Amino acid sequence: MAPVNHRKVVMLGYSSVGKSSLAIQFMKGDFPTDYEPTYANNWSKTFVMGGEEFELEVVDTAGQDEYSLLPQSFFIGIHGYIVVYSVDCSRSFQIAQTLYTILVDRRGKCLIPIVLVGNKNDVPNQCRKVTFEDGKKLAESWGAAFMEVSAKDPERSKQIFTKMIEEINRIERSFTQDKCCNVM
Repeated sequence: MAPVNHRKVVMLGYSSVGKSSLAIQFMKGDFPTDYEPTYANNWSKTFVMGGEEFELEVVDTAGQDEYSLLPQSFFIGIHGYIVVYSVDCSRSFQIAQTLYTILVDRRGKCLIPIVLVGNKNDVPNQCRKVTFEDGKKLAESWGAAFMEVSAKDPERSKQIFTKMIEEINRIERSFTQDKCCNVM
């Protein structure tokens, strides 16, 4: 039997954007209806993707703002990042940009496996503050994958994490070919 591929990812984003809801939907297949602020949770799930078995550890963080100091544990042994904003909160989109700057400052200019996620895309259009095009354009400027989802949708929530695995694998392959950087 082939060895299990261990991957550890960190979810980052402004408070109340749905990081925990996305993680719980993926891990447990459940959408939490009550809001409880997260301080820090680690989730783990083993699943098969593309014929390979993966153990995915997800670090679900408390919400960040532009003054947040990200601990060293968010950089050592981490394979990728899921940066989440809410499409009905322009502030959360700004914080996502700030978090990316912090990641680059701490990890260096090498390719960083990132999936940028615009959550709550099920809100009415008149409540939307960030367009799909804005999110896609930002992700492209980072060299990151991009998705818009609703944490209420189990299939789309799962796709975030499978896309994260794909991004990690893609960038790891480029490292072995180019030998330019090392994943911390």
